[in-house]
Amino acid sequence: GHVLQFLAHLETDRGCTARTRNQRLAAIRAFARFVGSRDPTHVEWCGHIRAIAPKRSMPPPVGWLTRAEMEAMLATPDRETRRGRSEYALLLFLYNTGARVSEATQLRVRDLQIGSRNGGHDLAILHGKGGRTRQCPLWAETERVLVAEIIGRTGEDAVFVSRLGTPFTRFGVYRLIERCAAQVPELAGRTITPHVIRHTTACHLVLAGVDINTIRAWLGHVSISTTNIYAEIDLTLKANAVALCEVGQPRAARS
Repeated sequence: GHVLQFLAHLETDRGCTARTRNQRLAAIRAFARFVGSRDPTHVEWCGHIRAIAPKRSMPPPVGWLTRAEMEAMLATPDRETRRGRSEYALLLFLYNTGARVSEATQLRVRDLQIGSRNGGHDLAILHGKGGRTRQCPLWAETERVLVAEIIGRTGEDAVFVSRLGTPFTRFGVYRLIERCAAQVPELAGRTITPHVIRHTTACHLVLAGVDINTIRAWLGHVSISTTNIYAEIDLTLKANAVALCEVGQPRAARS
């Protein structure tokens, strides 16, 4: 009873979300499980605690950028400078591939298959979660700026390096995107992260008519459920298109 009252207090009095309530409940259930494993007299009490169901909660929506907003982000680095060209290359690569931050910072020169060798496509090999790898095609512009980045480097060298010449860190990528977004007036007040860029890539693929399974492979999702958000976006776009063609809508009289 006290646990239920506490959970209700979190939502009604403190204004916490269902996600916060579920986190607190998970901690209480873990404690109850610990107590039950140490004292058999509390096994029944532990069962009552574990029977309290978590509330369903919708994950917070991830924002994404329009084509114009993304192009404004790409225009912020000063490409007249060496540092600006490196920053532009990193931003463009993230948008092109939808790579995770770790996949970009771990990218090595040997992971790039560029120059259309043997008549093939320019590719980047990304090292994702769980040791899985995938290939992402590169735009001609991405290939051009990456070639300029890796001049004089060996196969084991990082593709993206900071102004100090050291490999970009996860924190460095976050700071770069934050700094570039701050220079775009249309993005004022919005939090732009590498994940927003990744989400933008997927949404633009949807808008371009790319099928969901291809997007799943592009992003390196293992579970199809992770890509469901893009399936919903695709369905919404198709529903809107169907509504525009709906039969029975009044038409203007012909003259």
